[in-house]
Amino acid sequence: MIQTRPEQECEFDIVALGEVMLRLDPGETRIRTARRFEAWEGGGEYNVARGMRKVFGKRAAVATALADNEIGHLVENLIMQGGVDTSLIRWQAFDGIGRTVRNGLNFTERGFGVRGAVGVSDRANTAIAQLAPGTVDWDDLFGRRGVRWLHTGGIYAALSESAAAVAEEAMAAAQRHGTVVSFDLNYRPSLWAGIGGPDVARDVNTRLASHVDVMIGNEEDFTAALGFEVSDVDEHLSTLPMDSFEAMVGAVAQQMPWFKVIATTLRTVHTASDNDWQAIAWSPETGVLASAPREHLAIHDRVGGGDGFASGLVYGLLEGEPLQQCLEFGAAHGALAMTTPGDTSMATVQEVRALASGGSARVRR
Repeated sequence: MIQTRPEQECEFDIVALGEVMLRLDPGETRIRTARRFEAWEGGGEYNVARGMRKVFGKRAAVATALADNEIGHLVENLIMQGGVDTSLIRWQAFDGIGRTVRNGLNFTERGFGVRGAVGVSDRANTAIAQLAPGTVDWDDLFGRRGVRWLHTGGIYAALSESAAAVAEEAMAAAQRHGTVVSFDLNYRPSLWAGIGGPDVARDVNTRLASHVDVMIGNEEDFTAALGFEVSDVDEHLSTLPMDSFEAMVGAVAQQMPWFKVIATTLRTVHTASDNDWQAIAWSPETGVLASAPREHLAIHDRVGGGDGFASGLVYGLLEGEPLQQCLEFGAAHGALAMTTPGDTSMATVQEVRALASGGSARVRR
């Protein structure tokens, strides 16, 4: 279905391009009332590479930039703890107070019951947002060093005009060297609001989509970021009927026939800590497939669930598994990622495989 470069001729199985922020988590309390925070690293693109390394044992690296100060090196240390290669990090000189360059912060409270999760980002003018085209030798990375898979997405592309240009430069270079490219639309209204809103988001994401092999996103992503209208969606429950997904995929495949896989997660939000969870994927060979549904999945921290799905899906595709199995890996890993705090997954590949095969939460002794 998807041909990847041989493992032996590549230094990395996957490289993620995007921002890695310092997440400050108030735990069970609120941001506005917190007196202490727990620090995690996280980022929509990075989380996928981190899951690929720590959970699935693949060789992963992150292409990003950080301000050269204590916060930047804290983020670096957290990345290293996750086993992700740091050789592609570009360090930018810090001016002392962050006038010209800084590191991104993300304050996130998990939500519980009727209180939804809340995220407050502080990431303008960060080092990675200022990375310019021509700075990274992508042909050396994808050619001489070798990479089997590149993952990036709409969060990084929304940070600045130069970020979108760097993403396109990297994606085009990856394609030249036979590297598979996946892209998670990850539409965030707050990121696009100050730079043109949905109209600019559609222009940028449509341009980047021309370099994508595996497109990932939910129904809001495809509507807001690519302009494909989806009917019969319940905006309160975030549900997408199967026939609506099939209609949407048909429209996407007709206009963007180069996509090899299109995948999405389906989430019905009963409360912040009680969601129905499922995933759907399409390829030209299989048509539409659905994972096993998980009704009333208990959620500890929903941030990173979609990234967990993406890394499980990519893992299966890299392993050459049938798309149905890839879909089950993704849905199972996303579900497990939401049972622990922080953006990144604490699951093991054995747990993912067991759950994907219908395993339960019975105690293991």
